[in-house]
Parts: sequence; C-alpha cells; structure tokens
Amino acid sequence: MVTQLKITDEDKENAEIEIRDKTKRVDYNTLEYPIEVIIQKYLEGREEDENELFIPDYQREMSWDDDRQSKFIESLILGLPIPYIFVADISGSEDLARLEIIDGTQRIRTLTRFIKNELKLQNLEKLKTLNGFTFEDLPLPRQRRFKRTTIKMIILTKEANEEIRRDVFERINSGSVELNEMEKRRGGKPGKFLDLVEELSKYQQLLDLCSFTKTEIAKRDPQEYVLRFFAFLNNYQNYSDSDRKVHKFLNNYLEQENQSKSLNIDEMKREFYAVLEFVRKYFPDALHIYRKTKNQYEPTTRIKFESICVGVALALRERPNLTPKSTDFLDSQAFKDYTKSDTYSSQNKVTNRIHYVRDQLLGN
Repeated sequence: MVTQLKITDEDKENAEIEIRDKTKRVDYNTLEYPIEVIIQKYLEGREEDENELFIPDYQREMSWDDDRQSKFIESLILGLPIPYIFVADISGSEDLARLEIIDGTQRIRTLTRFIKNELKLQNLEKLKTLNGFTFEDLPLPRQRRFKRTTIKMIILTKEANEEIRRDVFERINSGSVELNEMEKRRGGKPGKFLDLVEELSKYQQLLDLCSFTKTEIAKRDPQEYVLRFFAFLNNYQNYSDSDRKVHKFLNNYLEQENQSKSLNIDEMKREFYAVLEFVRKYFPDALHIYRKTKNQYEPTTRIKFESICVGVALALRERPNLTPKSTDFLDSQAFKDYTKSDTYSSQNKVTNRIHYVRDQLLGN
C-alpha cells in the first residue's frame, strides 16, 4: 500500500510561489474570419514571403492525405464545430503585422487546395453525392456560402515571444495523434543540433539507402533516423530501461546537444557521411538497409538501421580505413535475433546489437 504524504501548509505556499513564478502572461484576442479572407491573407504575398498569414519553418509540410482533407471540407459544409486556429502577431525589425500560424497549418492548406480546385472530394460518408466534386463543381450559391463560412482564430499579441509561441505549439500538440514525436520536436525543441538533423535528413544518399516514401518524408521519418543515429552512437551507454519507449531518450539527447557549447558540426557531418558511404560501398545494393518486397522497396525498421549504422560508426572510430572481410553476418540468425522489435527492452540488448555489428566488422 502506498503511503500518502500529508501536504503541509508550507508545501501549499511553496506550490503557489512556484505557480506564480512560472506563470507566463499570454495576451490574446479571439477573432472570427470568413474562409475567403483567411485564404486571401495566406496567399497574397506568399511567393515574396510577405503574406500576412504565414507558416513558420518549425511547422511540418502537408501531411493530411486526400481522405483527411475531404473529411475536413465535409465538416465545414455540414456546419460542424471546427477547432480554433492559433496564430501569433509577429513584430520584427520591420513591423509588417504578420501572423505566424502556430496550430492550423493543415486546415489552412486544405482550404487553399479546395478553393483552388486542387482537391477532389473523396470517400465522404455523410455527403456521398459530393464525392468526385471540386470546389468549382459546387453550385454557385454553395460556393459563396462556403467562402462566407467563418473560422475562429486565437491571436497571441505581439508581446508573445518565440519561446512562448513554441511552447504553445508543443502543448497544443503534446496529446495529439496528428503529430508524431519528430514533428513535435521540430516545433518545441529548436537549436543548432536540430538544424544539423534537418540538414542531414535531406542528404540524398540517406534517402536512397532507406527508400523513404513521400508520406514518410512528410512525417519527418528521415529526421528521426538521423537523430537516432547520433543519439545511440554517442549516448547508447546511458540508455536505460526507463526509456523503453525511446522517445524520452531521444528528447533528452536532443536537448543536451542543442545546449552544448562544444558541438562540432563539421565532424558530425563527416562521420555521418562516412558511415553512409561505407554502407553503400560494402553492403551490396544496400539491401541490408532496406528490404525488397515484390516490386518495391520498403524502409527497414529503425532498430535495424541503428544497429548497422551505429555499429559501422563505432568500427570506423577504431579503424578508419576498415575494409570488412565479409558482411554475411547481416543474414545470420544472431543478427535477426538482435534486431527483433523488442530490442529496446533493456540497456543490455541495445548495447549488444550495436556491439555485434561493430565486432563482426572488426573481426573480433
């Protein structure tokens, strides 16, 4: 039985002091705009990066598929409640009164596609007669009513700095299934190391080796693979059973490196490039990095990717000019056992799978 400690008056007083100390004043206004006006604010000046309503760099690309977009449009036509769009009034050296979208980019992009006749409605469950319709296929009165439909918007005042905006973004999405872990990291944990992860995630050799689909790229899977590579390479000894879901482990490493004063960007790039070149050169057709099923390639598991790439990196640290005698061990039952889906269950398994690849390459 768990013993409940009594909360004293001193505890309550200390709690109140902490709440007051940590509370940030966030001023905001609530406005309501017609869809037509929202789209206008988003599109006018977008090419010159001067549009009033803009998407910041920490937001993700379009990731809703056409089914999800169609369902959103259907909800608007039916008059169902729509979540608020969160934006922030930005003031810079040139005060253009721009509004940074904190939450709502997928909805605004969907509205834009629909109004521009780039989205054909599909798989609607309530308004089945609209399947196959674009915006211009709607009767003119319905088009006008749709454009007059209003969406509520929370506007943080210009006193809300970047830290507050990113904090709002992270908290809005922390319990959401719409953003995966890597997308939330981009929104809530900016820094030099994350910038490096972003850069390396676009490296063509990584994309080729892992055969990411467009959907996986939109979900920022390449960024997560890069983050996992460095986190396990430089910190796998500190992985613990409490990090079983791995996200905590990755988040802690990301924050640590973002704050590091001794981050060697050039050296990290060099090592990353060297590992991928080694894999390309010595693992025939890179088939051990991704698997082939029927007529297409599908990305390998994250565990297998980490096992190979981190193992290679450790081997190259010991022997930079390494030429492996064989890579047949990647087809062995031992390697398959090491890279099963439950491999994160203990620190020993994490260490064993990485060391197995390293030792096989070094001939130990």
